[in-house]
Amino acid sequence: MKKFLLLVLGIVAGFAAFAQSPVLPHEVFVEGGSHHVQGIVCDKDAGRMYFSFTDTFIVTDMEGKVLGSVNRIQGHLGAMTFDSESRKVYASLECKDDVIGQGLSDFAKGRSMFYIAIIDVDKVKHVGMDSENNEAFKIVCVKDATKDYHAKVKGQDGTELEHRYGCSGIDGVAIAPKIGKKKGRNYLYVAYGIYKDENRQDNDCQVLLRYKMKKLDKYAGTVKFGEFYSKGPSRPLDKYFVFTGNTNWGVQNMAYDPSLKKMFMFVYKGSKQVFPNYDTFIFDIASKPVKRHVDGVSYDKKKHPMIGSPENPVGGVRFKYGSTGVSPLGDGLFYISENGRNPETGLQNCNARLYKWDGMTFSPVSD
Repeated sequence: MKKFLLLVLGIVAGFAAFAQSPVLPHEVFVEGGSHHVQGIVCDKDAGRMYFSFTDTFIVTDMEGKVLGSVNRIQGHLGAMTFDSESRKVYASLECKDDVIGQGLSDFAKGRSMFYIAIIDVDKVKHVGMDSENNEAFKIVCVKDATKDYHAKVKGQDGTELEHRYGCSGIDGVAIAPKIGKKKGRNYLYVAYGIYKDENRQDNDCQVLLRYKMKKLDKYAGTVKFGEFYSKGPSRPLDKYFVFTGNTNWGVQNMAYDPSLKKMFMFVYKGSKQVFPNYDTFIFDIASKPVKRHVDGVSYDKKKHPMIGSPENPVGGVRFKYGSTGVSPLGDGLFYISENGRNPETGLQNCNARLYKWDGMTFSPVSD
């Protein structure tokens, strides 16, 4: 009788655990505004999805019902990643006086500055919250990217070039262990945007900055409209160069899968004919970076940690999605954004579809 009772209790406990485990739908669809989706995050513990639609941050349930939003974001809110321990989303935010910032950062007027937005998702409690003076939406300055964007340098032929390393700002973000290690403390990685330019040689690497998240939190402050917030770490822990060949606007989204130990970088592919120009680049997080001079960069005499080289560029695959959002779930599963636009209303939308990485490509999960 006792054994039978234990068996029954075990079965009941098993069913209870199964019932509490999150069931991932194959698709989560949400409609945004006039700007296309830039990043997505799945919060399995809370049963929610988070979407960046450039000037709006949206919270939905796993059926796509909108539960909350932060609107009137002053700048270009881009790629996102999620720290489940602090329950905060980290997203790239560009305040630029250029074609990307047009209509989003008009206050810039000749200045541009780059930030990580830190969003406390549990404080986004209703639709239409304002980003100004909002404790749920804080920002911290990414000083290295800001300096490199504004820098003027000499090319190999002596001509003056704008934007060190071709830096156009920042976009892709991911949380992962230190490059060169399989495990350990997690850090936030921030990827540069890189201008597409076939006539310069200093723009063939993706640039990744590594930060402690708690240090970023320490410097973060709330937004005040019409003003630049300049607080942030003076420098990153590391500045890595990943040789892929030139891309169009650099890393749009990044994702690290701890079960695969791989970092995925999703881009708008480049056009230099000497490179394969993949849409997605992949490297092992345990890959040991080699300190060396950055190839094609005559103005920087410092040695930097590098992954890949002109002789052995980082490899990749051809996959048309991912540049507008990706959320790693572990075990090779990812929600990947398939962005679209309603032809009748003109509103942008996102279908976050469940994909599986099989070692060669991403395939949609089906019943």
